[in-house]
Amino acid sequence: MLYLKSIQEAEDVLKALSTPMRLKIMELIYKDDHLSMNDLAESLGLSNSAISMHVKKLEQAGLIKIHSTAGKRGTMKIIRPRHDRLMIDLAPVRENRKFYQDDIRIGHYTAYKVNPTCGIATDQKIVGELDDSRYFSFPERFEAGILWFGSGYIEYNLPNHLKAGQTLNEMQISFEICSECPEYNEDYPSDIYFSINGISLGFWVSPGDFGARKGYLNPQWWPERLNQYGLLKTLIINSEGTFIDGSSKISETNIKDLNIDYSSTISLRFEVPKDTANCGGCTLFGEQFGDHNQAIRVKTFYTDNGYEQ
Repeated sequence: MLYLKSIQEAEDVLKALSTPMRLKIMELIYKDDHLSMNDLAESLGLSNSAISMHVKKLEQAGLIKIHSTAGKRGTMKIIRPRHDRLMIDLAPVRENRKFYQDDIRIGHYTAYKVNPTCGIATDQKIVGELDDSRYFSFPERFEAGILWFGSGYIEYNLPNHLKAGQTLNEMQISFEICSECPEYNEDYPSDIYFSINGISLGFWVSPGDFGARKGYLNPQWWPERLNQYGLLKTLIINSEGTFIDGSSKISETNIKDLNIDYSSTISLRFEVPKDTANCGGCTLFGEQFGDHNQAIRVKTFYTDNGYEQ
């Protein structure tokens, strides 16, 4: 899937798709991904120079890839699509407050203790074998786009950009998440706990492990029997307490309770204890998996010298 975060970012793609002939080329190569430049020229009644111009525009926009192979009369160029879906965010996100933002890839955890069922995968392959926690230590995990575990925890160190004189007044942490059931189960609740620096933020009950349809971003090779997508949730810690998505309060722990200043380390943990009421595991989705093409996104809102900006 090709995910573009703004109209500006999508400009080249929109230009490339602005002519009926290029739309027809895309339609043809999605029906048959073994068509050559000559095949396209013949099907569309175009000269070789004309088809080359259209293909170049599509290639520059990142919509196609060209594969050279041996043909009957020398080298033959095969035109293939790069993505099976296109998503564009049209509405810009406006935020007037000062904040720092970081995207933490889900494989960049700093500590873990996970129990089966468990696994980790990049957009190219499953790392190692399923249900073997040893593979969570393999270097391929830094490229992971999905990970899951039946119980245990995964922990991340978050960057602290605060400077002397800046006061942290809110944290927003968003992520795509769901339960973890062997294969999948849409009705499989799980109590997923959150903490920062060992301070409990409460828990959220995931309703299930979703797999009845394919995740929008998942690679074509991803097995249909495994986790497909999650829910995009935002954990918010402010002066009023800790919330999920801003409306559901999960604890009284507030931003001052975390005692974070410019010299603090910040450690975020996702945990499913074995002895919780709903021990239904946890799945985290990153780029190239699930429905939302993002890592763990962290926003830290601050004021300078204690005054609202």
